[in-house]
Amino acid sequence: MLRELFIAIYLFIFKTIFEINKMFPLQKKSVFVASFPGNIPLMIEELNKHAFNEKIIVIHTNQKPVEMIEDDNITHLIYRHPFQFFKSIHHLATARYVFVDNYFAFLAASDFKDEVRCIQVWHAAGALKLFGLNDLTIRHRKASAIKRFKAVYDRFDLIVVGSRKMEDIFRESFGIDGDERFLRTGIPRTDFFFDDIKKRQAMQQFHKDFPFIGDKKVLLYAPTYREEQLGQSGITLPLNLANLHNQLGEDYVLLLRLHPALNQQFKNPFSDFVINVSEYDSIETLLVGTDILISDYSSIPFEFALLNKPMIFYVPDFDNYAKTRGVIEDYETEVPGPVVKTTEELIEIIKSEQFDLDAVKQFAREWNEYSNGQSTLNLIQSLYPLPEETREQIRENV
Repeated sequence: MLRELFIAIYLFIFKTIFEINKMFPLQKKSVFVASFPGNIPLMIEELNKHAFNEKIIVIHTNQKPVEMIEDDNITHLIYRHPFQFFKSIHHLATARYVFVDNYFAFLAASDFKDEVRCIQVWHAAGALKLFGLNDLTIRHRKASAIKRFKAVYDRFDLIVVGSRKMEDIFRESFGIDGDERFLRTGIPRTDFFFDDIKKRQAMQQFHKDFPFIGDKKVLLYAPTYREEQLGQSGITLPLNLANLHNQLGEDYVLLLRLHPALNQQFKNPFSDFVINVSEYDSIETLLVGTDILISDYSSIPFEFALLNKPMIFYVPDFDNYAKTRGVIEDYETEVPGPVVKTTEELIEIIKSEQFDLDAVKQFAREWNEYSNGQSTLNLIQSLYPLPEETREQIRENV
């Protein structure tokens, strides 16, 4: 009750300020609302590269800003900062393009002018867990909350997708009819995985940052975020680290990437085997340096598959998670690797190397269907009118 009341007051304040600022004329300006690294920094770099005389505003929704290029033409604002909150609303109300990478409640109160285009550049290339209107947890939310969710999803004029599979998921998750709202340019953050030079540089950086790994093979455990773990007095990983250390410690190291809120609570009992990389900036560098990915319901496998490396899906809570949060249909046959529920099974798979890389290739093709290494450029070109001479220069350099 109090939660909905608070949100209603917040949106009323937002809408009031928005409507006042909406009286000002639109400017040649693009606003990027960023909560994740990956897509938006690449888009800003590409947009800025080709000039357009477009003013760029970046609204960071987290206290820690998303890292990206700095330029005189780019203004950065922290949404939670009191003064910058008002400036953010002004820019949202007066921009031609508004890009978002997540669900933002304020969009329900953002009645953009007809000429404005709001583009959803979702932070993941695929999905194994349910979200949006399919998220099972919304069954317990009030009707006012469901109405707000739908209002936010209706605000997306265009949704960037990397595959037909993700189109189908967005249709259900956002309640979308038809095809005209999908922008099939591929996902910007996947461009890295098609660039052999950048991958080699990333591997060099990985060895530079983790020289003590030596010749050992690298396991990366990157579980998805679970809300129920927040607020707990400590964190207990579902992995038996002692068993993993005893069985695999001589030949492997385990990289551990946790949600920031959980990372603060983790105490590493095996510093010679477990390396906490939760605060390491580049997930791409970690993926390039990883030999085997251990995931669950995270979206990381959709990018990791482009490296054609093995992965294991460790889901000890599968039955409960599927019942309370929800996972995609046929999860166990859809994922391109063994599905295990105990540490013992996990160790057995790693030791026996029971992997099907053909399944990984197929998974990568299906979920990255529209991504070809030029997704960022394709996206910018599809939205901004490039002068012919600029288009010719791009064609020569591609």
